Amino acid sequence: MGWEEIVAKFPEANLLQSPEYGRVNEILGNTVITEDFGNLGRALMVVHNAKRGRYMSIPCGPLIDWKNKKLVREAMTRIAEIAKAEKCGFVRIRPQLLATKENLKLLEDLGLKESPMHLAAEHTVIVDLTKPEDVILAEMRRQTRYEVRRADKLGIKVTSSNSKEIFDEFHAEQVKTAHRQNFVPPSAKTLEAEREAYGENAKIYVAETAEGEKIAYGLVIGSGKEADYYEAASTLLNRKLPGAYALLWQAIKDAKNAGYERFNLWGIAPAGQPNHRYAGVTTFKTGFSDNVVEFVPAHDLVISRGKYLKNLIVEKARKKKRHL
Repeated sequence: MGWEEIVAKFPEANLLQSPEYGRVNEILGNTVITEDFGNLGRALMVVHNAKRGRYMSIPCGPLIDWKNKKLVREAMTRIAEIAKAEKCGFVRIRPQLLATKENLKLLEDLGLKESPMHLAAEHTVIVDLTKPEDVILAEMRRQTRYEVRRADKLGIKVTSSNSKEIFDEFHAEQVKTAHRQNFVPPSAKTLEAEREAYGENAKIYVAETAEGEKIAYGLVIGSGKEADYYEAASTLLNRKLPGAYALLWQAIKDAKNAGYERFNLWGIAPAGQPNHRYAGVTTFKTGFSDNVVEFVPAHDLVISRGKYLKNLIVEKARKKKRHL
């Protein structure tokens, strides 16, 4: 099946199971494997050579009918065979399944173990772009609507571009933001790979004052039926000016006009975790919609117990250090 057929059959498909994501990883030097399960689904798999050990990931996949237990078990058997042939210690999987008791039990029954680290945004806010623009605005939190309108009154401008220059500028600003907010940003090489692979479907949005001073940046990537607010950065001006509000509202409107059906704000803190690294942006993002979505957490299919235990020790320490 081609990508359009996959999206038609599995509308939950997003950028991390797209051919472009495979291309991103090829540019970065990773092995990419695509496995079709007849015409019943597909898994885009990436082999990673990490210092802690070789493993395989399937972010936001595999794309299959998870209610078909026979098919799911056959798919897992095939995935395990591929991982073993690639000499991977484990496979990290984060399906596009809601975090219901039934789905969590399904993963447990398959012998998967909950991962100590996330693979893709598990807790997020998704804006329904099939609604009229005025309805989307009306459903925002009142303070968010106020900030969006204040940005307009202040003359804050929002532009977008796919140029290498703006991606380089974004990377430089994100490194500064990461230093202030204590997170690990993507490398310049990764951003350039995304720019090259997704083309015009990957754009850096920039909010700036009427005088041209930069306030906020955001990387938005569209694929399938979903547009994603994938990365962000800001200058110190964003603390007192509503640049990020103007930027995100413009990106939402652009995604709607481009025909996407949903806008994924890509990552908020789980409820009751004030020290989570996404805690600071959670109030901001939930202001745009009360549609908070929780997917199942990443799970691991263990291939080599010894290799997996070594990885587990490293990742548990990293999770604690990064406040994840």
